[in-house]
Amino acid sequence: MAPAPSPTSSAITLNINGEKHTLPVDHRTTLLDALRERLDLTGTKKGCDQGQCGACTVLIDGRRAVSCLQLAVAAEGRDITTIEGVADGEDLHPVQQAFLDLDGYQCGYCTPGQICSAIAVIEEHAAGWPSAATQDVRPEAGAQPLTAEEIRERMSGNLCRCGAYVSIVEAVARAAEAAQPPSGGSGDGMGTTEAEAAV
Repeated sequence: MAPAPSPTSSAITLNINGEKHTLPVDHRTTLLDALRERLDLTGTKKGCDQGQCGACTVLIDGRRAVSCLQLAVAAEGRDITTIEGVADGEDLHPVQQAFLDLDGYQCGYCTPGQICSAIAVIEEHAAGWPSAATQDVRPEAGAQPLTAEEIRERMSGNLCRCGAYVSIVEAVARAAEAAQPPSGGSGDGMGTTEAEAAV
């Protein structure tokens, strides 16, 4: 007697923006489609659907991931943050505020993915992770500045068809500056960062 075929769907529980959602999914369902089509979390955008444009970027356990290449079943038990979950109630996340203040968007389609990616970029840089643009990767060199070149390299997986890259770099630099602990120097914290000046 032939063995019974394995099921092709399961009920899974996804932890999204601090809330648990249980739903049945086909095992081939991507996280992107589960978010948009099953849970009505449409802030995450479907762009190329091939992992090349970054429009569907979300945070999984604090690290950025393109949700069009992530199976929903593989995301079970992990902390998922979409653009709907980055603000603190009515208070925008510093990256959202910087994008708003510095016009880091035009049509806005890529913006949710850009913002999620920028949040992770700032955290990766603060943790000392080097990029291909990092000049000195030796541990003893200490923290390297988050220059415009660094931001462009680290954000290179997120495409903007409107070409708002200059403002995006400025917004990421502004948000990174806001995330740093206050220094002993004077000023109102609204000065031009090295990355903003180099754009």
